[in-house]
Amino acid sequence: MFDELMVTVGVRFRRPEPRWRVLDFVRGLLAPLPRKNCWTIAEHAGDASPDGVQDLLARARWDDGQVRADVRGFIAGQLGDPDAVLIVDGTGDLKKGRHTVGVQRQYSGTAGKIENCQLAVHLVYATEAGHALVDAALYLPRAWCEDPQRRAEAGVPDDTTFATKPQLARRMIDSAVAGGLPCRWVAADEAIRRSIAQHWTLLVVAATRRHSP
Repeated sequence: MFDELMVTVGVRFRRPEPRWRVLDFVRGLLAPLPRKNCWTIAEHAGDASPDGVQDLLARARWDDGQVRADVRGFIAGQLGDPDAVLIVDGTGDLKKGRHTVGVQRQYSGTAGKIENCQLAVHLVYATEAGHALVDAALYLPRAWCEDPQRRAEAGVPDDTTFATKPQLARRMIDSAVAGGLPCRWVAADEAIRRSIAQHWTLLVVAATRRHSP
């Protein structure tokens, strides 16, 4: 199944080199490496330097929206269930310095306190048969959004605008439902749940009708 998915994703890359690189990159992410960065993933793939992995991440041209749709379609085919649950979860990744995109001192649920960290919102699709990560979105603090020089130095796209974590969650839920993932429930922490409750009710009604026999 993994090879089948990677063949589908590989079509999104125009040249053969990034197709092979993305295969090695995903294998490295799935491997039980003690640390995961360009160096360790490159070494896991048998490369003498991280140049190829860095080239994939920094210079290869591909549409991440199309790849996400490929992954979502694959998950629907393998785990699709009208009683599935979409699980929204925010995760903090502790960082040093100030140059990593989105990093600042902010509350991290992972650490349980305010730390210098990067925050992201993840969406997981869960059924009785299994679960899989469907989508993820980096939280870009307002201070980053209002600092053009910092954004430019970090390579943040010009069209990126500030969005709260609940807003990021709603966008991912919208994409999942619009993309055809059958589901009935959403699980989230209190802050996100309050924000998406009414919106989700409308979405789940539409999704249920679409997947009804």
